[in-house]
Amino acid sequence: MLSHLTQLVADVDGAWAAAIGGLDGLLVEGHAAANTDLNLLVAEHAGLMRASGAAYGDTLNGGNVRELYLRGERLSVYLHPITSAFFLLLAMDARSNLGQARLYGRAAAHRLEALL
Repeated sequence: MLSHLTQLVADVDGAWAAAIGGLDGLLVEGHAAANTDLNLLVAEHAGLMRASGAAYGDTLNGGNVRELYLRGERLSVYLHPITSAFFLLLAMDARSNLGQARLYGRAAAHRLEALL
């Protein structure tokens, strides 16, 4: 799994970390090219994945969340569900490429699904 995450960070312009997280907030595996707390990133974004899933699936009748992108002033995160219990997190800087994140992230999530 680590090799898939490492390759994802290398493939996406502006990416500096990739991780597999559980919706329970626990880090399963991760790779960071920068000094960062992947446990904290996964824990915070697991809550957002749960909340968006509840909002779309239960409240809005929109079905399952297929991807989630959040952009702040200095940090962007692309989230993609892998299974019903795990998600892929890709952290990027201000010069990130969302198109690459979506393309390579989706492909990585499908490869990782077979391993989980």
